[in-house]
Amino acid sequence: MKTRVRAVRPWALLALVLLLASTCVQAADEQTYGAGRRRRRSRRHSTAAAPANIMVPITFLNSSVEKGAVCMDGTPAAYHLDPGSGAGNNSWIINLEGGGWCNNARTCKFRTRSRHGSSDFMERQIAFTGIMSASAADNPDFYNWNRVKIRYCDSASFAGDTFDKGTGLYFRGQRIWEEAVQHLLSIGMASADQVLLTGCSAGGLAAILHCDQFGAFFAGRSTTVKCLADAGLFLDAYVFLLVDISGGRSLRSYYADIVYMQGVSSNLPPTCTDHLDATSCFFPQNIIDGIKTPIFLLNSAYDVWQVNIFARMDDLAK
Repeated sequence: MKTRVRAVRPWALLALVLLLASTCVQAADEQTYGAGRRRRRSRRHSTAAAPANIMVPITFLNSSVEKGAVCMDGTPAAYHLDPGSGAGNNSWIINLEGGGWCNNARTCKFRTRSRHGSSDFMERQIAFTGIMSASAADNPDFYNWNRVKIRYCDSASFAGDTFDKGTGLYFRGQRIWEEAVQHLLSIGMASADQVLLTGCSAGGLAAILHCDQFGAFFAGRSTTVKCLADAGLFLDAYVFLLVDISGGRSLRSYYADIVYMQGVSSNLPPTCTDHLDATSCFFPQNIIDGIKTPIFLLNSAYDVWQVNIFARMDDLAK
């Protein structure tokens, strides 16, 4: 990994995306389109995992509850860790789980009855596949690294920090992010030779938002730090002189609700908020220009989820 994304202007952004198949199709398939409705999963994910993709148990961050690092319903945050071995014993890959967002009391309350809002509903074991796989054949670069998946249960790409008294919902994604990383540092990641922060979809956006924050955890150390955002390049169509099917900027309006409701503003990259409004700084196109940590973007030029979301944004917002 020797190439980093340098300054990218909005009008050049579409040329930046990589015409590669995303490794997080399943997570994108699990994005919700309004309360209770999900897209059907891709058939290619219906087959059993390869033998090397062992089931990895969950670990709850119970000690972080008193610090407010909790899911939307107040249950503990969680992660899965498959320890490294051999030459990869001192290398770490941190994967931020994706799974959409919520922008109002009804849709956020609904998510507390799922793994995206409560750790009570999270699987106690999950298979690590793709970039998280333990198979040398499937994942030759990272199969023997310490591989961690931080579970997603805050609904603002690990960036919110507030409590809604009216609904009793906790929006503590930023605290979950910070406490999870601090915990991983305490159990060995602090001495890592190299670390990679990655994420898919909403987790891909989180990897972009937190890339420099991740690098800051290793300041003064010899650790090589890099980031990879997979399918996290959500676009504000207005800068390309485009509008969605409703004739407006529905995704921007949707993001504005998330930023306001979940107290995201103070946790956005200051290199963006020093000259743009908070909602604009929730869009990757306005962030990546200021990221100092080496970052790679993997995104389809024709993102199926975004195409559908622009066509059905009115349903999503209900």
